[in-house]
Formats: sequence, structure tokens, C-alpha cells
Amino acid sequence: MAGALGLVAPGRPLREGLERVLLAKRGALLVIGDDASVLSICTGGFLIDAEYSPQRLTELAKMDGAIILSGDAARIARANVHLMPDPSVPTTETGTRHRTAERMARSIDVPVVSVSAAMGVITVYRNGDKHVLQAAGRLHDKVSQALQALHRFRQRFDLAVTALSALEIEDTVTVRDVGAVLQPAEIILRVAGELDPIFVELGEEGRLLHLQLGELVDGVAVVRHQVVRDYLHTAMGAVAGVGAEQDGSGPVHRSLASLARLSTEDLLDGRKVGAALGLSHTEADPDASLEPRGYRLLYRLPRFPDALVDRIVEHFAGLQKIMRASVGDLEEVGGVGEARARSVKEGLARLAEASILDRYS
Repeated sequence: MAGALGLVAPGRPLREGLERVLLAKRGALLVIGDDASVLSICTGGFLIDAEYSPQRLTELAKMDGAIILSGDAARIARANVHLMPDPSVPTTETGTRHRTAERMARSIDVPVVSVSAAMGVITVYRNGDKHVLQAAGRLHDKVSQALQALHRFRQRFDLAVTALSALEIEDTVTVRDVGAVLQPAEIILRVAGELDPIFVELGEEGRLLHLQLGELVDGVAVVRHQVVRDYLHTAMGAVAGVGAEQDGSGPVHRSLASLARLSTEDLLDGRKVGAALGLSHTEADPDASLEPRGYRLLYRLPRFPDALVDRIVEHFAGLQKIMRASVGDLEEVGGVGEARARSVKEGLARLAEASILDRYS
């Protein structure tokens, strides 16, 4: 469906033609694709084989039959065509034109567009999906409202991450503090995902708004992943390295999937967020203490390989032990020489100082 929506995005020639048809108070039925599978269920009509233009589409829509376009909508192949999809194909539509459009889209894998003169709407069908196009102004309003909400959640997220860093240094983290980071992170990523189809429909007109969205979600998914790795309960299995999670079967991935299944209301319930981390009902008490493994803070060290971060965490099994470790202790970790060990000590010391200053300034 994304490709079909891209073809009818505001500013595209096809969208201009469809809007001209609506302004002329006419209906139309378009099939975007002229391969053998399409032609096999077409009959009659005229061979056009002309370059597409909005004006030509408007004139051809005066005829009752369907219009067949090339797959890229750059050429008009046929006009006034009678479509004959299998009548046994199920459809939820009632109007003749819309029933035909949905059956065509379900029968062959091409986009089918129906323009309703009576309703004043443009509907795109692809396989079993249906999408009613909205005016660009309305889409802009929806995105702007969503971005305003995301801005507020991003502020909450950034403050919660700063607070969590200081609490991790002080070894006073609770379930509530972890939830304060994961809740806005999950909401930000969900809303961003809901906006993706709107940006596809907006096309180039949504480019600047899409850049704003990119700034608001930047780094959120990474921090969420690291926080889950830090606090995932050992009962869910040993926390494997990043590579082990790529197949989607690792404990971190399962925990993230559990968070994704929570409703917006459940995300505000600290116990349910704790349960997604594998904590028992007692352990998920909002005021229960938690100890980070140290992934997130170590990943903030500049030019430090991910593999070494994993080895350090596995060796010391806890952020406080890592922070108390001497240079010699750190050198015992495979691949960590004296220079690396000193950079870890000095880097964590700087992060500790900066985190506490940010929290209490």
C-alpha cells in the first residue's frame, strides 16, 4: 500500500488528476498496472497508449469505463474499459464502482483507485487493504498535533534519562525510575510509527515535518534497548550480546515485544512495565530497588567497541562493581589493555560528574 499511496501523494501528477476529476463532479475507476494479469480481466475500451497528464485523465473520466495506467502511472494504456473480476471475491463495499475496485485489488496485486463523485472521496485499494485519501491540509494538522505531543514526551524522556544516570551512579535506582524512561520511550516510538503512513501519503509536502520527527525520535530506540538490557531480570535468561538479538529470539527482544503489547494505559502502570522486564509482582513494586548492569553508561563512552562493553559487563556483573574496579581489574577483561582500562575509569568518572551536575543544577 505504501507504494500506491506514494503515487497519489499531494503534488504528484496522478493526485492532481484525481482532484481535477472530483472538481468536475465526476467519478472514475483507475487500475495502476497494465500487465497480462490486468488485461486478462478487462474487456472492451480503447487503446490509448499516451503519456499521462492530469488534463487527459479528466477528459477520459467523462466515459463510464475504467482507465488503465502503466505501473508507474506515467502512461495511460487504455480507457473506457469494462472490468470483470471474479464476482465470488468477497467485498465490503456496496456501490458498483467501489465493489469492482475492491474485487480487482483482491484479485490481482496492483493498486486500484476509485473516485466517488457523490461522496467526494478518493479511495485506494491494494490486495485486502483500503485507504481513503485525506486533504493535505488535514494531514498537516494531524502531523503537527502529533509532533507537539511528541515534543512534550521527548522532554519527559530526556529528563528521565538524565535522572536515571544520576541514580545509577548513586546506586538508588527503583522500578519507578526505569519505568519513567521506558514509558515515554515506548509512546514516542509508537506515535512515530503511526505517523509513517501519513508521511507516505503526504509525499514531498511532508518532508520538513518528517525531519522534525526524525529529531524527536533520534536515539530513543537505542536508549530503550540499552535500558532493557541493563534491567532485564535474569529469570528471562542470560542477557546476550547485541548480535544474539538480531534474530528476534533473544530475551531483550522478547521484553521489548512485551512492552509493545502493553496498552497506553498499561504503560503508565509501573508493575506491568516491571513484568515486561521479567520481574515478579513483588519485585515490580514501584519502590523496589534495581541494580543496572552498566550497558547504557558504558555505551556512552566515546570510541569504545560494543564487544568490549559486553565483555566488561559480563566480567563484573553490575555497574557499581565496574565503577569500583581498578585499572588492573579492568585489564583482566579480554581485549582491555591499560589504555582502554584508563579510558573506562576516566570516562565513567566524567559521566558521573556530569550526570550529578545535570540532576542537581
